[in-house]
Amino acid sequence: MQKILRITTVSVSLNSLLNGQLRFLSGYYEVIGVASGEEELKEVSEREGIRTVYIPMRREICIRNDLKSIYLFIRLFRKEQPDIVHANTPKASLLSMVAAKLCGVPHRVYTVTGLRFETATGSFRRLLILMEKITCACATKVIPEGNGVASTLRNEKITRKPLKKILNGSINGIDCSSFSPALYTEKDRQEFRRTLGIQSCDFVFIFVGRLVKDKGINELVASFCRLEERYTLSVNKQIKNLKLVLVGSVEQELDPLEPETLETIQVNSNIISVGFQKDVRPYFAISDALVFPSYREGFPNVVMQAGAMGLPSIVTDINGCNEIIIEGKNGVIIPPKNEQAIYDKMLYFLDNPEEVNRMTSNARECITSRYEQRNVWEALLKEYQSLTGR
Repeated sequence: MQKILRITTVSVSLNSLLNGQLRFLSGYYEVIGVASGEEELKEVSEREGIRTVYIPMRREICIRNDLKSIYLFIRLFRKEQPDIVHANTPKASLLSMVAAKLCGVPHRVYTVTGLRFETATGSFRRLLILMEKITCACATKVIPEGNGVASTLRNEKITRKPLKKILNGSINGIDCSSFSPALYTEKDRQEFRRTLGIQSCDFVFIFVGRLVKDKGINELVASFCRLEERYTLSVNKQIKNLKLVLVGSVEQELDPLEPETLETIQVNSNIISVGFQKDVRPYFAISDALVFPSYREGFPNVVMQAGAMGLPSIVTDINGCNEIIIEGKNGVIIPPKNEQAIYDKMLYFLDNPEEVNRMTSNARECITSRYEQRNVWEALLKEYQSLTGR
């Protein structure tokens, strides 16, 4: 059987980004998952029914460790003799594409998701662009996750290779039977709201993702606090209170939040921070709208998940978000890094319930018609088969 190696930098990405896809592909190829992080690799192996291989990799640039990782990739490729090496996430893609080229792997596929250099400046930005150019040069096929990523790759002259996304975009699509508002009754929703101290007449905004600067959390928290003050003074009796639910871990090492933002999250009783959650669906089920003010993305799963759960979204005009959200139909699009724009649109959602209800009614169909998971898998399988001649 022909062999495919699927590679990400850390195993949590392999586990979450490719959930179900690896098992599907293993019906046609021998699939091996490769990443750092041994515990999550065991979970991937058991769930997907595939072999996994641990190779240590570090997200940050470290020449000594990176060279060691390339050496380990070369050993792995010479041993396994794969027909296809397919990588995503920046560091794993760079290291594995270089090693695969050195080993003469016939098909080297790089799926480009988020582009880190978009929010970088100066010499660090130039270094990140160079790394992308090397990765693309070593790959035989470059797949942008969406149209925005493809445009950036062309505009920045990263690669001249043909760029074609898989189906309508997204690395794995969405299992719309798993992400569905029908899974939760009104009683379920109200009971879960009560456990979080949320009343039935409260309006709930939700954010899902890492709580870091690049996700726009500083601006979101500041906007929410302004909105809170406005609604404390409001005579609107339909909404008793406002809540902001933050689902995700605080990561202060590489991209820290402002100290005042952290303090506000801790002391404001209307901001409910629940940390990382393996199952985000109950939190979507009790919310009224997603706010996702990220500075950069590839093709964010969170926005698709929220839509599949029937939520309209406020997103920034960045790669992926501006493809998933159709302005005025299933959400609204605002400029990135703009606290005033976040505030204005959150206020708009509160003041225009009929418009929000209309967007809510469109939200799920906008996802199911374009990003159903099985269709994404089938399209990727056809790409593989075109490469391997099957």
